[in-house]
Amino acid sequence: MSSDCSVNDAEKGIAEECYAVPLTLQSSRPSLVSQDSCIKGSLSHPCLPLPPLPHAKFETIALALPSKELSPNELALIRRPTKKRVSSWVKFRLWYNTYRRFFTVALLFNFISLICAATHTWEYPRNYTGAWILGNLLFAVLVRTELFTRFLYLVLCSAFAKWPPLWFRLGISSALQHVGGIHSGCAISAVMWLIFKCSLIFHEHVSLNGAILVFGVLTNLAVGFAMLSAMPWLRNTHHNVFERHHRFIGWAGVVFTWVFVFLGDAYDSNTKTFHVSKVAHQQDFWFLLFMTILIIIPWLTVRRVPVEITIPSPKVAIIKLKRGMRQGLVCRISEGPLMEYHAFGTISEGIESGEHYLISGVQGDFTRRLVENPPTHLWTRELKFAAVGATSSLYRRGLRVCTGTGLGACLSTCIQNPNWYLLWMGSDQEKTFGPEISGLIKKHLYPDRVTLWDSKARGTRANTVKIIKDIYHAWGAEVVIITTNAQGNKEMTEGLKEAGIPCFGTLWDF
Repeated sequence: MSSDCSVNDAEKGIAEECYAVPLTLQSSRPSLVSQDSCIKGSLSHPCLPLPPLPHAKFETIALALPSKELSPNELALIRRPTKKRVSSWVKFRLWYNTYRRFFTVALLFNFISLICAATHTWEYPRNYTGAWILGNLLFAVLVRTELFTRFLYLVLCSAFAKWPPLWFRLGISSALQHVGGIHSGCAISAVMWLIFKCSLIFHEHVSLNGAILVFGVLTNLAVGFAMLSAMPWLRNTHHNVFERHHRFIGWAGVVFTWVFVFLGDAYDSNTKTFHVSKVAHQQDFWFLLFMTILIIIPWLTVRRVPVEITIPSPKVAIIKLKRGMRQGLVCRISEGPLMEYHAFGTISEGIESGEHYLISGVQGDFTRRLVENPPTHLWTRELKFAAVGATSSLYRRGLRVCTGTGLGACLSTCIQNPNWYLLWMGSDQEKTFGPEISGLIKKHLYPDRVTLWDSKARGTRANTVKIIKDIYHAWGAEVVIITTNAQGNKEMTEGLKEAGIPCFGTLWDF
C-alpha cells in the first residue's frame, strides 16, 4: 500500500494534515484498513476518505482532514505533538538494558574472582589462570558464533512459542538480542586475567624460559588491541577500521595464544625442559582448541555467489541472491572473502522460495559502489546470523515497525508469519524501492496487514508513537519490534516504554 494523500490543494495550495485512526470492519477484531465507509475518529468533524493519487498502485488506509475546514483546537489534535518529557526511570531502563546487565554480571564476577586470586583468598584461579583466560575467551567467541546463536534461537523459540507468560517470552527475546553483552564482558575479563597472568610469570621470570615471557607480552598486546578496536565509538564511526583490526589482530592473538599455551603448559621449571605430552592434560589447551574451531567454522561457509542488482532509485540498490531464507536472518556480504563484510536483513518468502533480497541504502563507499557499479558476484557466508526478528514465533501477534531501508529486516517476518503487522514509514517508497519490493508487500500483506506512511505524499513526518499505539491496540499485538535510525529508535522506544508497550529497538552491532 502507499499513502495517497494530496500534499496541496490544487487551487489554493493549502496542505492537508493526514493521520491514521483505527477503523472497525464488520468483524470481531478491529482493523486499520478502511473498506466501504469512513468511521469517525475522535474529532467532531467528519472524516473524509483519502482519494487515491493518480499513479498510486495501492489504496490508502489513512484519512485526510482538510486543514481549511478545521478549528485550531481540532488541528491541534492531529498535528505532530511537541515532544513529551520522558521519565528518568524509562530512560534508565532503556540505557541499562539486558546487554549492559549481561556485561555487568560477567565483568563483576570475573573482577571479584581476580581480586580473590590476587589476595590468595581463592587459590584455584591463581593456579589455573590460563583456564580462566581461555574460558572467558571461549564464551566471548561462542555467543558471537552463527552456529551457536542459530541453535540457541531454534531451541528457545521452538520450546517457548506462545504458551508461557508474556514477560517470560519478552525476556527470551531480550536475552537473545543482547547476548553480545556476554561477549564484551567476557572478552574484557579475559584481558584482565591475561594481564594478571603476565604479572605472575614476570614475578617468577627467573625460573621460566624467556620465550614464555615474550609470547605472554605479545598475546597481551594482540588481545588488548583487538579489544580496543571494538570500542563503540570506533566501531560505529569507523566500521572498516574496526573490522580490519578486530579480525586480523584477533587472529594474530589466537596464534600467539597457541604458542603461549604450548610453551607455558609444556615447560617444567624444575628440569628447565619442555614436555609436549603435558599440554593435552591442561584445561586451557581444550578451551583454546574449542575456541579455534568456533572461529574457523563460519569461514568454512564463505562463498562467492552470483547476484542480481537492480537500482530503482539513486538512493537504493536491491540485491537478489539465490536460496530461500527463514525470517529474522541477517546476511553479510563483501567484495572480497576476508574483509569489510556488511550486514543486511534478508527478505524472503520462505525457505521453499528460490531467492532472497537485501535492501542497501547509499550510506558509505561500499553501498555507493553497489549503485554506481553493480557487481555480478559478491562474497557471503552461507551460515546466516539470527537477529531479534527471529523470535517473532514466540508471540501470538506482533507489530513490526521500520523506516526506509529498515524494511529489509522486517518484511520477511510479516510475509512468513500471518500474525504480524507491518508499519513502514519513508518517502515515496514505491518509487524509491521499486516494483519488486512493492510487489511482495501487495502480494502478501495488502490490504489487511500493512500501513505505509509516505512523508512526501502527506507533506509531514508521522506522529510515530501515536500511530504505533493505535495499530498496537487495534491489531491486538503483544510486542513491537523496531528497525530505524538512532534518533527514530530513541523517540519510539522512549514513547512506547512510557506507554507501557513492550518493544525492542534497533541494534547496530552485528
